[in-house]
This record gives sequence, C-alpha cells and structure tokens, in this order.
Amino acid sequence: MFHQDFHIGNILVNNNEDFVGIPLGIHISDMGLCGEVGDKDKAKIYGVMPYVAPEVLRGKPYTQAADIYSFGMVMYYIITGRQPFENCAHDGLLALDICRGIRPEIPEIPEFKSNQYIDLMKKCWDSDPDNRPNVKSISINLNVSEFRDDIKKAEKYFFKEYEENKQLTTTHPQAIYTSRLLNPYTEGLATYFTE
Repeated sequence: MFHQDFHIGNILVNNNEDFVGIPLGIHISDMGLCGEVGDKDKAKIYGVMPYVAPEVLRGKPYTQAADIYSFGMVMYYIITGRQPFENCAHDGLLALDICRGIRPEIPEIPEFKSNQYIDLMKKCWDSDPDNRPNVKSISINLNVSEFRDDIKKAEKYFFKEYEENKQLTTTHPQAIYTSRLLNPYTEGLATYFTE
C-alpha cells in the first residue's frame, strides 16, 4: 500500500499524552488517495508538487518508491524548517526542474556529526526510483542514535539562526502546499523525458 499524497501537511504530531487515549507519536493522515500496490490505473496526478516524485510527474504509475521520494522531502523539512521549493512558483517549470533532478538547496549544518542524514535524504529523492532505499532500510537508519542527535542539533541550530537574525523566509505567492490536480503542469513531460 502507498499513500500517494505524502507531505508535511499530512503528518500529525501528538505531544499530549492525555489526548483521548492516543499515545504520543507521529501519525499519517489523509489516506484518501491511498492505493494498493499494483493499482496502476491512475491518470490524474494529485499532490503537493515539491513532494511528488519525478516519475509520477512524468505520468508513470505511483509506487512505494514515490512515497519514499516524498519522505525525502519531509526529511528536508525536518532539518531545515522550510518547505521544499518555497522560493519559486509551483508550476510547469518546477515540474520540469524536478524531472531534471533539481532538488532543494541543503544548508550547511555545522553541528551535524556526519552526513548520514543528508545522504539518506538524498537517496530518498534520487531521480531513479530503483536507487531509493526501501522502508526497512530507512527505518534501520533512522533508529541510529546519531541520526536522532543530528535532527535535534539541526532543530536547535535553525532556531538559533532564526532568533539571531529574526528573518522570516518568504514563500513565493505561487508556492502551493495543499494537494491539488497537477496534470495541467505536467502535460508533455512524459514525451520530453525518454527513458
């Protein structure tokens, strides 16, 4: 099974241990587009463009590897506190750039012990779905204490940067972070990219 619309807006974090008996943790929501593995009869492309895998933008069937791509973008948000591609319009040009392998700029985080988190994130958003890690591999990597430490350090670093500079990031007025039909922006991409 795969989600087909995995982005930061569909992740719920419960920090209140007394909240109607639901344990602390992270929960995935909005399963409306969720599909079974092998369900390849989807002509319409829905989602938040920066989180949609390049092969899906080119009209290929949705797979679990496409959710892994989306997870890579969530990883980006976690360590930067910024939405991917927040500085540009979410239009046909961005869809083309994503298909060409353009990814969000990764800021340097001096507090990171290693680049393992960044390396995993980059593997998740690899242009070739066959090169992306599977869920089990990601789970094993994320349970390494060094990863958790790096995430906490990144959070502290960016909070400190924000406090010192008091700069708010500017989101492009045509950057849309709600799910929508993307077909009008992806027409022709399948013929532009031959595999």
